[in-house]
Amino acid sequence: MTLSHAQSVLDEARARRVFPAATAEVGSSAGPVWSTSVGTLTFDDASAAATAATVFDLASLTKVLATTTLLALLVERRQLTVDTPVRQLLPAWNGGDREAVTIQDLLEHCSGLPAHRRYFETLAGRAAFEAAISREPLAYPPRTASAYSDPGFMLLGFLLHDLAGPLDEQFERWRAAEAADAEIAFRAVPGWLSRTAPTENDPWRGRLLIGEVHDENAAALGGIAGHAGLFGTAAAVGTCARWWLRALRGDREATLSRRTAHVFARQSTVPGSSRALGWDTMLPTSSCGTRLSPGSIGHTGFTGTSLWLDPEQDLYVALLTNRVHPTRQNEGIQDVRRAFHDAVVRDLTV
Repeated sequence: MTLSHAQSVLDEARARRVFPAATAEVGSSAGPVWSTSVGTLTFDDASAAATAATVFDLASLTKVLATTTLLALLVERRQLTVDTPVRQLLPAWNGGDREAVTIQDLLEHCSGLPAHRRYFETLAGRAAFEAAISREPLAYPPRTASAYSDPGFMLLGFLLHDLAGPLDEQFERWRAAEAADAEIAFRAVPGWLSRTAPTENDPWRGRLLIGEVHDENAAALGGIAGHAGLFGTAAAVGTCARWWLRALRGDREATLSRRTAHVFARQSTVPGSSRALGWDTMLPTSSCGTRLSPGSIGHTGFTGTSLWLDPEQDLYVALLTNRVHPTRQNEGIQDVRRAFHDAVVRDLTV
């Protein structure tokens, strides 16, 4: 199968230098139906071509592929409930303004925590981060608004560690059981480095990042965090997408129940929020364009990555780029994402 309009969107974006490299995979719960690779790992003339084997920094796709997935499994096994107060699991999280905040509130980005803090400039390691986030002044009363929050997902990563062991080891156990051939892991595996797409010439670290997590707070946490840290290929992201799609559709071979999957895919009731638990949902202004079904869920990553799932059409679309190379100031990916998803659906329905 050839998705000519989708291919053209990526070819034209590369020609406009929206990114040096991109790979994509489109498929259903049964498997991939189309994949492509565009460009070279950097804009240098001698740079290697992007291929299906190219590894990307997945950035905030970590939030759904690792953190949300692992929390869903704990909920499925009744080892955790989404309405558990955070203070019961993290004693440092205390005070009258935040006592009622739950796991669900962190997942829905409505806990009151701010979007971002540059903790990495003065802090390193879990203990320092946990203390700083736990005493962070709330930007609004919990569940009265929604603000996409990296600190909230950092806390979820700490919670997962306490409940079931190191986050990277938990994720590797899941991968080995559910996605054994998928090349996806926290931190780039040393053998992957020659085919890993560089991200930014980072002014904080003073070097080009290849196989080092782009997110500075994740780097200060050792490269393993609830909000960022995964590296992988488009095919690996597709494997993770199929796991979620099978659950959302209630397929017989799914290892996560449809009931639990739909708890995590259900849109928040918080005023003005488009969020689900971990995931974002479909809006006319979403990164997935306008042609996916209303029940679609997805997420993006700062480095130029995205994943959207459409259970109604039995469709997933994984798009990986290194749009932050050589600098994060390049923001052309926003329009490209929407155009690409619309073109995929157009090609599939012609």
